[in-house]
Amino acid sequence: MSMSMNAVIVGADRLGNIPGLLKDHNIEIRQHISGREPAHQKKTYQLPSGTQVVILLTDFLGHNVMKSFRSAAQRAGVPVVACRRSLGSMQQALTLCGYRCCERCPQKQVEAHCAPS
Repeated sequence: MSMSMNAVIVGADRLGNIPGLLKDHNIEIRQHISGREPAHQKKTYQLPSGTQVVILLTDFLGHNVMKSFRSAAQRAGVPVVACRRSLGSMQQALTLCGYRCCERCPQKQVEAHCAPS
């Protein structure tokens, strides 16, 4: 079994069932940031060391916060996955970005995209 990837999730106050879906994709949540604090809008935000992917929950983030974390991911050379805060949207985004899942996960057609850093 391969090692888990470390992810930083940005957006939403609560994650609901998302941690379980990420676990199925062998992704561990290193840090969850709601994105509500003014400090998160700064362009000099640094990702925690060891971060391997940034997941942006776009329906719970302002443009400045998204821009700030995309820039931080780019500086760190970390890929960004952007999707809505729903299991179907995240499932599709992870699949489109190449994060393989087990057979028991649903494959739903929902708008989502990934962006290279």
